[in-house]
Amino acid sequence: MRNKNGNRISLRYIYYPTIFILICAIVFSAIFSVSIGQVNIPFKQSMEMLLHALTNGKIGSLSNSNSEAYLNIILQVRMPRVIFALLIGMGLSLCGVVLQAVVQNPLADPYILGISSGASLGATFAILVGFGSGALLSQFGVAFGAFIGAMITTIAVLILSSIGGKATSVKLVLSGVVIGALCSSFSSLIIYFANDAEGIKTVTFWSMGSLASSSWVKTPIMAVVVLGGCLLFLFQHRVLNTMLLGDESAITLGINLSAYRKLYMVITALITGTMVAYAGMVGFVGLIIPHICRGIFGADHKRLIPGTLLLGGLFLIWCDILSRTLIHNVELPIGIITSVIGAPLFIYILVKKGYNFGG
Repeated sequence: MRNKNGNRISLRYIYYPTIFILICAIVFSAIFSVSIGQVNIPFKQSMEMLLHALTNGKIGSLSNSNSEAYLNIILQVRMPRVIFALLIGMGLSLCGVVLQAVVQNPLADPYILGISSGASLGATFAILVGFGSGALLSQFGVAFGAFIGAMITTIAVLILSSIGGKATSVKLVLSGVVIGALCSSFSSLIIYFANDAEGIKTVTFWSMGSLASSSWVKTPIMAVVVLGGCLLFLFQHRVLNTMLLGDESAITLGINLSAYRKLYMVITALITGTMVAYAGMVGFVGLIIPHICRGIFGADHKRLIPGTLLLGGLFLIWCDILSRTLIHNVELPIGIITSVIGAPLFIYILVKKGYNFGG
């Protein structure tokens, strides 16, 4: 990054202040998000009630006559949604930045590599065909289907890209595009022959992305998968940096990139399958957030990954706010909001900034 005089600014002088600003912005956005809706709650009162709940009554107050009702709305309805938005934004951004390094392609994300299409096929199958009458599968059928679909698709991409030699970045991208198109075709086939109007409506809304199903019951699973993935990749920055140098450089360093590519794709498939299962298809987050963060933090994954996680979570919180407030008493699918914001922003990055991957 350079200043107005064209002199280069050291990233260490802006990294920690930027991280601190992002954390403060997330806290402010979370409080603001739980304050608005069909029942508007004053921002200051929301903050006091959250402090009261988090500190077990030691800080904050419930002095207002409506405080008990407001507190119930915040804790039981809106707070799980904010946490879902934060986790899904972090997860999608993480998958994007990892897959872009894995395939050395700035356009890579779970959608380009077919992982999301596989998860969508599994979820579509679960909604319109079903897995049976078991209590567990009937309750978690869509999540189970999306996860299985994502894993099978990833395995298929890895097998196809490994035919005739090692799985290279180009072969991974091409295999992902082919498998993704095949999964989309099967999803359309299931929808075409399904005789279930309500199920088709559910699939249509789900395919646009939504946080309406968020709840405290689903939060632990989402948190374990996403935060576990984040923690793992925070310590993999050296390997991810090596991937940007290419296979020949990795060989001289004694690193087997082919094995790491397969491992990273399986982990991102697990994260993507979980997120698609609970929130549907949310596009462009894993594509644009890493691009923006490279312009701020540089290409070193040691700094890039933390910044990407925070900005991705912040971005999706505000997309959820917009989805609930743009039209009165109507909730727009969050996937529409991310696409409307993401597509022009991505075009601007490519055209106006002359973006160069890896720098």
